[in-house]
Amino acid sequence: MKLYIVATPLGNLKDITLRALEVLRSAPLIACEDTRVSGKLLAAYNIKTPTVSYHQHSSSGKVDFLLNKLAEAGEMAIITDAGTPGISDPGNLLVEAAVKKFGLKCEIIPIPGPSAIIALLSISGLPTDRFLFLGFLPHKKGKETMLKRIIDSEETVVFYESTHRIIKSLEKLGELMSLGANNDRRIVVGRELTKKFETVHRGNIKQILEQLKSDTAKGEFVVVVEGKK
Repeated sequence: MKLYIVATPLGNLKDITLRALEVLRSAPLIACEDTRVSGKLLAAYNIKTPTVSYHQHSSSGKVDFLLNKLAEAGEMAIITDAGTPGISDPGNLLVEAAVKKFGLKCEIIPIPGPSAIIALLSISGLPTDRFLFLGFLPHKKGKETMLKRIIDSEETVVFYESTHRIIKSLEKLGELMSLGANNDRRIVVGRELTKKFETVHRGNIKQILEQLKSDTAKGEFVVVVEGKK
């Protein structure tokens, strides 16, 4: 039994790997975060493999359904809308369930490729020998605690943020930074990576906020913050 965790392009469809295409063509079924989004990628490469949705709002019954399909077919692929499944993504819950149910009877096989975290880190110019990834910041409860964790980290920190919260999150980060020393650390913010309107902002917290407030485009953001010196 084989469960393939297949990384897909962040935006530019040419970033798909040959191995990923091979797996997506041969798999009996593909579990997708959004079948409509994944449908565009599959159509671009004339892949006609059946798809089924699996996302953060899927019930435990959907997990059981997919595991049963995996047992019946012997193989299945998981993809997310963009990037690597399981990284700040519900795909990890399906993998966990497969390991728990099938154990060594099921091979969990990574098909590596694009990752927004690694993409921005690679061009950040900040230390990348060690880094802390925090996923999406909490909406309210625990957010200040997480921001303080970013400030106190000696390693480079990476996190995701949405269009609607990026300004407020960075303003709060700047407010907390101003309470201590070393508040001029470098920050890199990426939006729409690999897509037509890819934008990368660089500077300290004040400069970044000025740049973002003049950038009216939408998209998911990746933020990289220099560690405490």
